Amino acid sequence: MREAAISTPLNAASLAYAESYVAEDEVLTAARARGAEVGAPPIGPGGGATLRFLATLLQAKSVVEVGTGCGVSGVWLIRGMVPSGTLTSVDVEAEHQRLARETFADAGIPPQRTRLITGRALDVLPRLTDGGYDLVFCDGDKKEYPEYFAEALRLLRPGGVVAIDNTLWHDRVADPAQRDPSTVTIRELNKTLLEDERVIPLLLPVGDGLLCAVKKI
Repeated sequence: MREAAISTPLNAASLAYAESYVAEDEVLTAARARGAEVGAPPIGPGGGATLRFLATLLQAKSVVEVGTGCGVSGVWLIRGMVPSGTLTSVDVEAEHQRLARETFADAGIPPQRTRLITGRALDVLPRLTDGGYDLVFCDGDKKEYPEYFAEALRLLRPGGVVAIDNTLWHDRVADPAQRDPSTVTIRELNKTLLEDERVIPLLLPVGDGLLCAVKKI
């Protein structure tokens, strides 16, 4: 007997179950708490698990992260990368990066596997090597997302992936009545990636939305 097509949207319980399917350990839980204290909310567990999955799938050696926060996403990324891989992470807040270093140390990550750069992403990214990265993760200033995407395309090798967090933006992007600058920017970015022939896009409903795109070979 053929199964009926599933067309009913997932309910909140199913989404919560999927979000917590891969549990966070004590290191990530503590880092998440530090992020809440300093106003640097990290990617959710479902999004973090997706980043680890992508890094593993790509056998990532070099990853760029926009928005270090307190190290939650960085730990997820590094845990998916090859053992010799290096994470380059950019953040305007030196204090956040100090806390991220604590998180990385707690996770047993050798210092040489992370390169933390304090500064505006749009000042730092242009100095990084063209085509030198397997994965670029963006979780910075939402109004700068289009510029991050442009830089990511330059930085990625063919077959590399860009992942952009908060692309459902607290349920605002799906509501056309919401017209604040961040929402409009993210909504337009989602549309831009659909129409960009250089990438193959996918919008995942994990956490607050994770927009991913593969740079075509």
